[in-house]
Amino acid sequence: MCDATVVGAGPYGLSVAAHLRGLGVGYRIIGNPMESWKSKMPKGMLLKSAGFASNLSDPEQAFTLRQFCIEHGIPYDHLNLPIPLETFSAYGVAFQKRWVPDVEDEELVSLIPAPEGFDLSMKSGLSFRTRKVVIATGLTYFRHIPELLSRLPSDRLSHAADVHDLHRFRGQRVAVLGSGASAIDIAVLLNEAQVDVQLISRKPTIMYSGRWGGSGSHPVLRRLALPVSGIGPGWKHRLFADWPWLFRYLPENYRLEMAETFPAPSAGEPMKERAASIPLLVGRSPQEARLSERGIQLRLLSMDGDTQVVETDHIIAATGYKADVRRFPFLGSSIVEQLRLVGKTPRLSANFESSIPGLYFVGQVSTTTFGPVMRFVFGTDFTSRTISRHLASLRPRTWRESPHRSAGQCRSTASTSSVRECLRTLTLNQPREVNR
Repeated sequence: MCDATVVGAGPYGLSVAAHLRGLGVGYRIIGNPMESWKSKMPKGMLLKSAGFASNLSDPEQAFTLRQFCIEHGIPYDHLNLPIPLETFSAYGVAFQKRWVPDVEDEELVSLIPAPEGFDLSMKSGLSFRTRKVVIATGLTYFRHIPELLSRLPSDRLSHAADVHDLHRFRGQRVAVLGSGASAIDIAVLLNEAQVDVQLISRKPTIMYSGRWGGSGSHPVLRRLALPVSGIGPGWKHRLFADWPWLFRYLPENYRLEMAETFPAPSAGEPMKERAASIPLLVGRSPQEARLSERGIQLRLLSMDGDTQVVETDHIIAATGYKADVRRFPFLGSSIVEQLRLVGKTPRLSANFESSIPGLYFVGQVSTTTFGPVMRFVFGTDFTSRTISRHLASLRPRTWRESPHRSAGQCRSTASTSSVRECLRTLTLNQPREVNR
């Protein structure tokens, strides 16, 4: 019997496991560390988040992105230096090796309620029982592709999360659908790779978020007008970033709206100049997509009612993600039917626990409970500290802490400093200001 199992080894899963390890809670973590960041997202893209808001969370707040960059001689700035995808991916892997060295590269295929917990089965055939489960699979199962595109063959259609090597599109005509950061980044990188690309957006204009440090000659007035937060500049951003525990007390309809629409899609300011030469078709909504002898014919409807047909060889849908608990392939219908929902996501307690005792959800799927910050890496600190303290407090005397063991047995890193670590995390879980 394992005390707790974390499913997923991205920023949220690794941060939760690091805190469980620091508090001496016996745990297992399954997944491929930073897999989506390393092998799915487009090479060359830039994070829209600022440097100070792109840290994974460890119990001592010791291994930040800044510390990683210092150790490896990589340029870094808290606010106004864009972070390459490759830098962040390497940082995440280094974090895993330092704080969560016992990740098991397994894929969960079945999670079934059992006496005192859950039975977990892996694709490899491994199975074990655990008292608590933390689902931290990120965006893996939530890719959204509009229905009108769903009938296109897979060699003609890609989601933005599955176009790691953009050079494979050389010699093709590519249409990128979307208006957010991923759409702009992909279109820019395709254009710079000498691919015939055009960007299509239903929105009438492409928005750029501006530099996190803002502009203007008076820094005090600038910070008053647009205070910096972990998810972007502005008072609303600051509220949602620093007080996620407050979000769950807001009216449900408002929470659903904010989880879906805030912050509005926008590209990072550093991409604005690089995107200037990309052909744009804005204010046009796709209505039909069908194969033809010359590729794909995409019929567009403009805001004034005119139609236009665009021919392309491949479509990249940078159309975001839609969290839906029914899309977790390892959750059986018996579990899904028992979950109380907010929209299509689990209704969670103040400790991220669902209506099924012992089953927790973090990351994108927790946005309707804790707000938009859960779509950002910045949300890992609040999440991991909250869950780890909660699980440590629930640990009964029958949960025996044990040293590291071989694969297939529960891990624990209990030490004589566990109590001190717990007290320290209580004091550290406060909104942090950046030295600007």
